[in-house]
Order: sequence, then structure tokens, then C-alpha cells
Amino acid sequence: MDSIIFLGLTGYAWITIFTFLALLITMARTRLPAEAIFLGALTILLVTGVVTEEEGMAGFGSEPVVVHAAFFIIIAGLMHTGVLHWLSKNVLRSPKTYTGAILRLMIPTSLLAAMLNSMNVVALFIAAIKLWANKLKLSPSKLLLPLSYAATLGGMCTLLGNSSNLVVAGLYMNKTGQTLNVFTPLVPGLILTVAGVLIVVLLQRYIPSRDSSEQSFETTSDYTVELLVPTDNPAVGETVEEAGLYSVKGGSLVEIVRFDKEIIMPVPKDEWILGGDRLIYAGQINEILDLKRTHGLAAADHHVWSINDIDTKRKMRTAYVPFGSDLIGQSMTQCDFEQKNDVVLIAVARQGHRVDGQPREISLQAGDSLLLECPPKGDDQLERDNRWSLTFFDSHYVPQIGPRTITSAVVLLLMFVLSSFHVMPLMATTMLAAGLMLVTKCCRLDSIVKYIDWEILLILGCTVVLSIAITKTGIADLLAQNILDICGQRPYIVMAVMCILASIVSEFASDVGTAAIFFPVMYEQALMMGCDPMPFVISLMLCVTLSYASPLGSIPNMLIYGPGSFKFSDFARLGVVLHIVLLCIALVVVNLIYPLN
Repeated sequence: MDSIIFLGLTGYAWITIFTFLALLITMARTRLPAEAIFLGALTILLVTGVVTEEEGMAGFGSEPVVVHAAFFIIIAGLMHTGVLHWLSKNVLRSPKTYTGAILRLMIPTSLLAAMLNSMNVVALFIAAIKLWANKLKLSPSKLLLPLSYAATLGGMCTLLGNSSNLVVAGLYMNKTGQTLNVFTPLVPGLILTVAGVLIVVLLQRYIPSRDSSEQSFETTSDYTVELLVPTDNPAVGETVEEAGLYSVKGGSLVEIVRFDKEIIMPVPKDEWILGGDRLIYAGQINEILDLKRTHGLAAADHHVWSINDIDTKRKMRTAYVPFGSDLIGQSMTQCDFEQKNDVVLIAVARQGHRVDGQPREISLQAGDSLLLECPPKGDDQLERDNRWSLTFFDSHYVPQIGPRTITSAVVLLLMFVLSSFHVMPLMATTMLAAGLMLVTKCCRLDSIVKYIDWEILLILGCTVVLSIAITKTGIADLLAQNILDICGQRPYIVMAVMCILASIVSEFASDVGTAAIFFPVMYEQALMMGCDPMPFVISLMLCVTLSYASPLGSIPNMLIYGPGSFKFSDFARLGVVLHIVLLCIALVVVNLIYPLN
């Protein structure tokens, strides 16, 4: 393949380019999980010989992957010992104004994101912020968007704050052999964080107010109907399908409650009807009530279901359809999700309003909120089995505050001290902290599985290998040289052009992938112009995280999309201003702090 040259690139280079383009197209046009797409791209690079087996495996043993894996254990320790619960309870409190609420939310959130990674902070605090919004009588979206923006801003301040920071730091170490300090981007990151918080406060009127999806789920009697089968009904002794009571106009049969309290859920088509059965339907109320007239059913004495008073044998849970879910574009009748998990879809809400129609026949979209009736198996098992399909945010786990709370907090601080003073490399300090969390029993080995995001680890490993391929095949050199020919040997202009391109790409693609693609190009440009690569490295770290105008390139934005009942365009109202202003500030600040020569 090296002997085949076309337009200045070898056959291996063209394979890399086509693989990368196929990756982008597949992610944009299909519902395949992101980790599967990245693994497919890695397989192509390995099979065609673009990268060797050693290079392919090196990506999964790289610093970003190892640090993230260890950090998931640290997060588990902080959760189990109640550190994060204590912070959310004691920091938020009750501000008197909306401006006060924004400041009380954004300042501590940005600080936490710098230590715990922006993605983790948003995922952990969504439920708490929604409860807080209800207490303050605000729409959840009015606080969830500042939460996401604050976490992204704070994540700029340390290498641990954003996954893309770790990727850039790892690639820099591969190139130079030098390990970056965990606080390397601290000064420019702090300046951008302060500027970002001020912009959000000044332009708070552009933060959208969206109805909460839970408002559509406050009382199940609004969209479920319970009908009683009289003993002398002709349907007694027939199956629900034979009696015409399985699939009915405007709704579906979700449960049968026998006279002896036996619960049948989900209901098979060949289930027999007995006298005294209570048939519970979900869907359009008026149309379902016609069954009383057409099939001789009676209204039940009272409604058995209540969102706040559920029978101990069953419970309601709220879940959200995340981007990349395999349920997007499907209805429950088109898949076996309910059967596999022994759950029933009761209602669907979209952008704060319940979607009319038969719930099980509604084609699901990213961001939809689902009300599910779940079996009494553990919350952890249900979430673990379906983490790629749905995201659950209604966990009621409350940790116990005690001596291990202090222990886990000390471990976290120790990790930062050892890393910031170069006592130990970042990888070693995070692994040590993870080990201490396990040894001190701040978390158990069997309980950390639900905190490990295997998708992120796989994507991180694959992006490192993709960056290696871009450098190895000469793509980085050629792109760097062509851009220099267009812009000339003017470092400030070259840096500005590359940062603008990277920031735009990161609005629609993963910041991790964007960082891995742009790093080798910008690094080679710095060397070609005889400049210190550090300003280019720091500017790339900052600009790929400026994903404020869309939910696609930002994991924090993706996480709040469903819970906040946002529209896609909601992020652009304030996000475009944040993106442009912070990009300009970043370019100025980086060049003031880090000289090019």
C-alpha cells in the first residue's frame, strides 16, 4: 500500500481517510452504538495493516483510557460515601432570585467539574437539580442548561475536567515524552469559566423555559383506565384476543389484576379472562371508555395506580431516550424491549407534553421521556441491563454520611496534590486513588460496574489509534503543510483558523474525536513554523470543548436534553454567543500566557 501514491497520499492514507468518513456518516445516519462504530473503524485499520496489533492495543493502554477507568472507581467511592450527596444538599440551598440560583449553581458546579469530569457532574446532579427547580418553582430547563454549561466551563480548568483534555495530554506525551501537569490549562480555563458564567447571568433571558416531562406524569389516572370484568360477562372464559380486549381503539392492555391480587404483566394474547378481573389500559381515555358500552365492562370502584402511592410489587420509573439509543425510530410493538425486561410502557412525553396516541405504537425520538411500570427487581439491574437504550434519572438511593465520607474526600484531594506537584504522574495518582477507595471500603468491587462507562473507554482507545493512523500515514503532515501554504507562515492566523475549524466540528461531533483528529495536524504545524507546540496544544484543549450551541458534540448537553424537555434549537439561543465570545477570549488569553517562540 505504501507504493500506491495518489494525490500525494499512500494507499494506507486513503484507507484511513475513507474509514474516518465512513465513521462520521455511520454515526450520523444510523442508530448503531457509537462504541460499535469506533470498534468497526479500528477493525478496518487493523485488518488492512494501517496500524499494527501493538499500535491498536496501545490505544487501550494509553493514559486517557487508564485514567478514565480509575476515575470511574473514584466516582463510585464519592457516590457511595455520600460526598456528592452532601455537596448537593448543602451548596444549593434556597436563593431569593433566579440570578442568585444561577450563581449558586454554576460556581460550585464548575469547581466540581474541574475535579470530577464534566460528564460525571452533570449525570450525578440532574435529579437533584430537577428537585431543586421544583422547590424554587422554576422550569427544570432554567437550571439544567446552566448546569451543563457550568460543568463544561469548569472542565476546561484541569486535565481531568474533560475527556478531550486527557486525550490531548496523552497524545502530547506520546509525541514528546513529557507528562502535562493536571493543572496545565488552569489559568486560561479559569478566565473562560468566569467569562462564561457572566455571559449566562447577563443573557439569562435566553435560557428557555420548558415544561417538565414529569408534569405529564403526575397522575396516572389521566391516561390509564381500569375496567372491571363482571362475572356474567360473555368474555369470561375467552382469551383477551378472542374477546377483542387485547388491542383496542386508542389504547392497549398493559395489565390484568386478578380478584386474588395476582398481577399479570405484560399480558400475553392468549391470557384467559376471569370474572372479577381488572383490565388496565393505557392510551386515549375517551376511546378506551367505549369498551364499557361495546364489551359490557364496568368502571372499577377506584383507581389503583397513583404516581406517589404504588403497590410494593410494582413501581413507576421515568427514563429518557438518549442520543444513540437503539430504541430511536422504533415503537415498543416493533421491538422486544418490554418482553426482555418485563416492563410496560405507560406513557411518552416529548418536550414536556404527553404524546397522544397508543403509547406502545409511538415511534420514539431522542430526548423522549418514558413512564414505565417496572417489576420489583433491583434498580441497579434494570439500569445496567439497559444503559445503552435508556437513561434512568429517578433513583432514590440516599447514601449514609459517616467516617468514610471524609476518607473518600481526603483520597480525592491527595490525588490532586500528588499530581499537581509532580510527585507522581497523573496515571499513577489516579490508579493509587482508585486503589485506596477499594482498600478503605469506600466502594465495593462488585458495585462499581454500574459506574464504569465502557462506551467512553472504548471510544477513547479507538480515537487514540485513529490519531496514530493520521500521523503514521502522512495525512497530518500533508494537511498541515497545505493549511500553511494557504495561511502563510503566520502562527497566530494558523492557530486561529485551526481553532475555529475544530470548535465548529466539535459542535456536531465528539470533542474527543475532534481532539484526536486535529492534534497531529496542529502539532506538525507548530513544528513546521518553528513554534513551541504548547500554545497550540492548550488552544486545542479549550476550543474543542466549546460545544454550547448543539447537543450533539457535548455529552453534558446530551444528558440534559431529555430531562429538560429541550428542543434542538434551544441550545443555539445562548450557545452561539458563548461559543463565539469564549473562542475569541481563548485565542487572546492563550497567546498572552504561552509565547509561540
